[in-house]
Amino acid sequence: MLPISGRFAWLRSGLYWRTFFILACLIAASMAVWVESFRIVERTPRAEQIAAQIASIVTITRSALLHSAPGQRRELLFDLASNEGIRVYPRESTDKITPPEDSTLMPLVQEALRSRLGIETRFAGTVNDIPGFWISFTIDDDDYWLTLDRERVERTSGIQWLGWVAATLLLSLLVAALISRLINLPLARLTQATRAIGRGQQPDPLPERGPTEIREANSSFNQMVLDLKRVESDRALILAGISHDLRTPISRMLLEVEMADLPPEARSGMQSDLAQMDAIIGQFLDYAKPANSERFVAVDLSGMVVDVSRETARLPDVEITNDIAAEIEVLGNPIDLRRLINNLVENARRYGKTPGSDQAQIHIRCRREGDRAMLEVGDHGSGVPESEMDYLLRPFTRRDSARSQANGAGLGLAIVKRVVQRHGATLSLSNREGGGLIIRIFFPPLATVKHGFSAGTAA
Repeated sequence: MLPISGRFAWLRSGLYWRTFFILACLIAASMAVWVESFRIVERTPRAEQIAAQIASIVTITRSALLHSAPGQRRELLFDLASNEGIRVYPRESTDKITPPEDSTLMPLVQEALRSRLGIETRFAGTVNDIPGFWISFTIDDDDYWLTLDRERVERTSGIQWLGWVAATLLLSLLVAALISRLINLPLARLTQATRAIGRGQQPDPLPERGPTEIREANSSFNQMVLDLKRVESDRALILAGISHDLRTPISRMLLEVEMADLPPEARSGMQSDLAQMDAIIGQFLDYAKPANSERFVAVDLSGMVVDVSRETARLPDVEITNDIAAEIEVLGNPIDLRRLINNLVENARRYGKTPGSDQAQIHIRCRREGDRAMLEVGDHGSGVPESEMDYLLRPFTRRDSARSQANGAGLGLAIVKRVVQRHGATLSLSNREGGGLIIRIFFPPLATVKHGFSAGTAA
């Protein structure tokens, strides 16, 4: 099962946001064009409809007032105002008038009303500080104002349009987010599973469902995982056979050398060569050994570094100084971590001797930086040119000069790099000011490792 950080990797991916941004821009542009086109196409018919209704109201009101008895006009006006929202006032020359509010629809409504009611028809937004839609008409030779509520003219306000557009846009963006997720989630799963393979983990099979392309890709990946697992199993069996078949004659040869009547110098040289052969075989097996992160446990890194530095300090050609904080724990394989520390210290002892001296001055630091554990091993040797640092981490690779004359197969730092990758840590090499090489390793937080590694990169 993917870790929590892996399940939401699609949300952090650049492809997800790029897809979402493109869809969001496309939807927003389409909506803007649609809304504006609708308003342009709908504007004239809507103005004609409003003008026809207002003209009917004015005509009916004028006819009702014209044909009603003079004593009943007051009651008629009251009924129109209370029941229909239509109020009629005499139009005076002293009326304080302000024009209607300017809008894209109002000029069309006014033009349509003048064509129906007469060119002399006047309009106002307020009369004597009373708001509404005011329109003039005449009965015989008397002038009147008929006023309506503005909602009859401006049926849909800009705020309402904005609310509808915002609601539609929000719904469209949610759909765009869903589409982006459906597109990117299979890729995120494949990425997480690939990273797990790179860290030596066994990922769960990817779901073989969805579009044909996704099903085929996931099916091929699952088959590849099964093939790698089978190859890993075969390799473990072969390595076990190699270890037995090679080390058995070496042990027999060591016994024969010990029992043979040889000069001390010859016996020592042959024993040294056989021990070197055994060490090289051990390096090959260490480098090729498969990892099993499911068996990781909490390891006292501080105590392990103290033990290794104490053992190394007994050698006559080493001078070690320590700066080790207490109770620094990491999650990992104790055997691999001890091998990592041993290889770092041995690399500094062999290749980090102070110029002009047979002594290697090694400084080891182990401390916590933030929520990560940091291990640093440095020497006071001649250092390494920047252009050659990447080569030191490659298997079977050693620098020229002193390094090429040393015993070993050139796998020390390559094993370190592999162990670092298995543990989801990061590794960096740099030169010390004044001479010497510094190797730093940052281990991920315990919580991160327990729930699944973040990608570890060796630099």
